[in-house]
Amino acid sequence: MNHFAHLVLSQPTVESTVGNLLGDFAHGVDADSLPAPVHAGLLNHRAVDRFTDSHPLVLEMKRSFSRHRRRFAGIALDIYFDHLLLSHWERFEERSVDEVIAEFYQRMAAGQSLMPGTEMRRVTRRMIDYDWFGSYRDAGAIAESLDRVAARIRFVNDFDNAIEDLQRHHELISDGFLEFYPQLQQHVLELAIETH
Repeated sequence: MNHFAHLVLSQPTVESTVGNLLGDFAHGVDADSLPAPVHAGLLNHRAVDRFTDSHPLVLEMKRSFSRHRRRFAGIALDIYFDHLLLSHWERFEERSVDEVIAEFYQRMAAGQSLMPGTEMRRVTRRMIDYDWFGSYRDAGAIAESLDRVAARIRFVNDFDNAIEDLQRHHELISDGFLEFYPQLQQHVLELAIETH
């Protein structure tokens, strides 16, 4: 799952927001030195990733990618899952998505001092300033985001234009997500990592 979905699966606190985002910025971070609620958020993020990466429906989606992009299928799906969650928001949540996004941005701004390292603070400020979550509703923005990821990979790759595979198999991926995501929600509820 990507940033937006991780926050939807987090608790409504600044510390949880920071911890659930931290999973993508935790390289070199001493997790044991984090405040307990931030550390719990990080553990929740990792549990979400483990469940997602090993789920049979997600593995089937990855196999649908063309051979030259399959190595990066997990990255593409993570970003596309944010798009699908936003596209089918009313199936999973009652509150207005714009209200939820605004709350996430408020917590991200309030949590800057809790974020270890300048990179996380820089990227989360960009998320807020350029409304990444709002833009994920548009498939064109997803395509641009995927191409930016491809450009940052430090070796020659064929990941660019990954949106082609996502659109070619949109029905399989969309149907799979709609079946998978409620199972992920239930898994997070049952683990209750952040509510002990």
